[in-house]
Amino acid sequence: MSDPAVPPTPPVPLAALLAREDLALRQIAGPSDPDIVIHWAHTSEMADPYPYLLGGELLLTAGVHIPEAAGSGTYFDDYVSRIVAAGGAALGFGVAPVHDTVPRALVAACEAYELPLLEVPPQTTFSGVARAVWQLMAQARLAELRRVTDAQQSLAAAASRPDPVPSVLRRLAQHLGGRAVLYGPEGTEIAAAGRAEPGGEAVRESLAGLAGVLAGRASSATTATDTVAGTHLSAYSLGSGQGFVLGVAAPRRESGDHTIASVAAVLLALLTGEHQSGTGAARSSALVRLLLGAAPEAVASLLGGERWVVVHARPDGHAPDAVAASALGASLGSPLVDLARDVVRVLMPADREPAPQSGWTLGVSAAVGPDAWASADGQAARALARARATRTPLVRHGARPALADLVPEEEAEAHARALLAPLTTVLAETLRAWLSLHGSWDRTAVALDVHRNTVRQRVARCAALLETDLDEPDVRMELWFALRRL
Repeated sequence: MSDPAVPPTPPVPLAALLAREDLALRQIAGPSDPDIVIHWAHTSEMADPYPYLLGGELLLTAGVHIPEAAGSGTYFDDYVSRIVAAGGAALGFGVAPVHDTVPRALVAACEAYELPLLEVPPQTTFSGVARAVWQLMAQARLAELRRVTDAQQSLAAAASRPDPVPSVLRRLAQHLGGRAVLYGPEGTEIAAAGRAEPGGEAVRESLAGLAGVLAGRASSATTATDTVAGTHLSAYSLGSGQGFVLGVAAPRRESGDHTIASVAAVLLALLTGEHQSGTGAARSSALVRLLLGAAPEAVASLLGGERWVVVHARPDGHAPDAVAASALGASLGSPLVDLARDVVRVLMPADREPAPQSGWTLGVSAAVGPDAWASADGQAARALARARATRTPLVRHGARPALADLVPEEEAEAHARALLAPLTTVLAETLRAWLSLHGSWDRTAVALDVHRNTVRQRVARCAALLETDLDEPDVRMELWFALRRL
């Protein structure tokens, strides 16, 4: 599978910052709730920092803004209330050089407004506190990335089991510490795994209702969330809007949970694709008939469409795998996917226009009837080779009337066999690629996955066996005509 999406940077528990011995921070007011988190550290000496806060900050101040008579008025109440109104998570007060101690009125105000107040000792700089916050965030983010990566690998392994749908649901429920449910097109619960929702029937009904909302939408990327009785609910529509929905109920919502659930949703979309399309039985019947000797044109009606194109695809930088191949087929809109050693082949109706796919190089054949599927396969292979050689995301086979159509096919094939008889299959394919790329050694080497010197040697061998000069335009034209008939 591809690399997991990067989850947002997790916030830092205030308790983790207080536990840093190098900072020697001390909480002197406000609640000591372990669930209090900070999203960043910000320094300000403004008497009213409200306009400059986003929420979730540890606000650091040395008290430069505090007037001499502040303790006898409402200054500290006003100051702390504005921080709380802006969503500030905590206040850090630096002792020295401006103030020898934290003002008592500030301590009282933080207690009254339940804002955690930290005493920052003289040896600890505000920059050191901010750096510690970012270090803790980096550690939390790395841990979350590892959790997401481990979950992705675990879910992919579950999808390869004999009972893939229940296995994926079980792994998802384990990773999120909750319950995962697959709903069918009618809103029925097809499969479920994990512990029962803490909120009981109310949570179960709410999750089913959330899934029902998505089942009626057309978008295949729709998600919805809600919170009921302290339980976090999420729903993900699967496939192309046919009504399958993944529902998740969990007691918490970590930053990477959405990424993990999204991976599970993609896998379940692939696993339920047979049911969504309604053509699984038809494809099975078509396969059986082909194996029993039926001609392609006799079974094409079971697959849908009269005209077809073949797509050959290779991923950029790595070999294709089964999940990537299925995802490519889903993106192109066809379940007829074949994973070979280094290429993925997709057979799809011609009325679905193949589009470039991120991370893939594609070659597309001309639109043909079922009786010409084999020739279309060759066209797609040549188009892919040309696409890779020219570093083009998608190349289509050029199918237009040509001068060669004036020659009867049988005569053309007989001429080709006679002309190219001295060449082996490898030499003929090399010559075909070299001519199609206008004699470029480098581009032909890329297309064939061989060294450029190998291409030179093979082309020179072709010239010797054919006893001809390959630099002559007429010779190249005649050879190209013949090679297209092989």
